[in-house]
Amino acid sequence: MSKPLLEVKGLKKYFDVTGGVFSKKVGEVKAVDDVSFTVYEKEVLGIVGESGCGKSTTGKALLRLTEPTDGQVLFEGKDITGLSEDAMRKMRRDMQIIFQDPYASLNPRHKVEKILGEPLIVHGIGDKEERRKKVREILEVVGLPGEHASRYPHQFSGGQRQRIGIARALIVNPKLIVCDEPVSALDVSIQSQILNLMEDLQEEFGLTYLFIAHDLSVVKHISDRIGVMYLGRMVELSDNEDLYDNPLHPYTKSLLSAVPNPDPDVKKERIILQGDVPSPSNPPSGCAFHTRCPEAMDVCKQVRPEFKEHSVNHFVACHLYDETVKN
Repeated sequence: MSKPLLEVKGLKKYFDVTGGVFSKKVGEVKAVDDVSFTVYEKEVLGIVGESGCGKSTTGKALLRLTEPTDGQVLFEGKDITGLSEDAMRKMRRDMQIIFQDPYASLNPRHKVEKILGEPLIVHGIGDKEERRKKVREILEVVGLPGEHASRYPHQFSGGQRQRIGIARALIVNPKLIVCDEPVSALDVSIQSQILNLMEDLQEEFGLTYLFIAHDLSVVKHISDRIGVMYLGRMVELSDNEDLYDNPLHPYTKSLLSAVPNPDPDVKKERIILQGDVPSPSNPPSGCAFHTRCPEAMDVCKQVRPEFKEHSVNHFVACHLYDETVKN
């Protein structure tokens, strides 16, 4: 395997909950709670889970778009959590993000030329004429005519806007792109076009993606490895094929059972989870999943399972695979 580009160690992001007349802190939401993983050069690591499990917050905390509460984020071996704002701005040339909503992420008052040219100005790349040329080139790369640089965002469809969002991330030639549910706001017919474009760009430019999504079939299509999150914690992480053929965690099994199979003759048993996702401001003790788990044991209510390697490159946080636990 190639060398690590990004190493995340014990990442936490807590949001204060305030209440009362004086808005005192009355609790905290543990949006990301002790998450660790590694992303290798030129790979696609997918992160999946239900809405509210902390996927997007993890992606934003890595880039310090939201400041992490604790933990380390090492990019090419350098801890970026302690960098000054100025140093972090320089670092962002190598670490970009594609946002979920192509409508909200583009400034409606600016033409595409200004939207795409701004990152080049911030990072001091090229003179005015070179920037103009680069903007037109990058539009062609993402499948839009270069002359569209003179248009405003409202003159494009959702899929075209997301192509502009991809172009903006790509224009400074980054090494890592955090893709925060980049296709979930698009029509299904457009989703596959955007996914294929992202795959082509990854090969062409040797990019590394952290691909966040809630749709397991989308993640399977594009990822080399997949991490599954539940309530702010990573519960399973493994190679793409291994996760689909041999899911270990009961939560992963239930997610996979909900993925539709195009073959009508294949009968698949749905695993229906009981209850709702607990509140991240008041998570259950022990394993956060025990309140909905069909295989929960007594130990699950008291002891939080460790996230550890079960087989080669297959990590899981579950007492079912802990030799020392006897129910």
